[in-house]
Amino acid sequence: MHPPEIRARARRLYLSGATVAEAARAVGVSYPTVRQWCKVRPEPKQRGTESRCIRCRSDVDNPTDLAQYAYLLGLYLGDGHLVTTARVPVLRVSCADAWPGLIAACEQAMRNVLAGAVQRVRHQGCVVVQSYGKHWPCLLPQHGPGKKHERRIVLADWQRTIVKAHPGDFLRGLFHSDGCRFANRVVVRGKEYVYPRYMFTNESADIMGLCQWGLDLLGIAWRMNRRNSLSVARRDAVAALDRHVGPKT
Repeated sequence: MHPPEIRARARRLYLSGATVAEAARAVGVSYPTVRQWCKVRPEPKQRGTESRCIRCRSDVDNPTDLAQYAYLLGLYLGDGHLVTTARVPVLRVSCADAWPGLIAACEQAMRNVLAGAVQRVRHQGCVVVQSYGKHWPCLLPQHGPGKKHERRIVLADWQRTIVKAHPGDFLRGLFHSDGCRFANRVVVRGKEYVYPRYMFTNESADIMGLCQWGLDLLGIAWRMNRRNSLSVARRDAVAALDRHVGPKT
């Protein structure tokens, strides 16, 4: 006998657009059992993510939180992946176990942007936060085959408008995925100095350029310390970025 919460989760996945097989894998229960849960007593499927897609409808009942969209876009460009080969596309963002606050923030952003249901799939050392929805590709047109750094990443005009209005949230997503805030230690003439510093690392020149653009929008000084690494180290620049990003939790 499976716990009722497992059955309820499987049905939520199925009703939000996942196949029986996908729901079975997500909850770790056999296909025949989940099929019985979802098919023997079928319920009308939800309207799905179309009702909230700002790219397909102008009269959405529960509008997308645009600040949360900017944050989720940053997370997606860093550690996200949109799978479109399945019957229902699924957005996945990998989050390290060390940052439970980030995991919760990612899940909440998906719900505030589009998702009716969000799942956490545990792997060794990380949690994959994922959501099925036919309209994720509408909101994340940067998806495509291959790794992000091996293809062009260009924001659509409507995405640039959102990022211009919410650059701090966009940068928070980027730094929460591929960045960090740490105490930098330097020794000058035998005396040690410690000061906070931000680093952002990404192999994609296009994504790096978007991070630079976001920092420029906020007037935050930065410099490239390596080909694929950006540093924010000046005291006033770190203080400004703290107001928008802050350390991971």
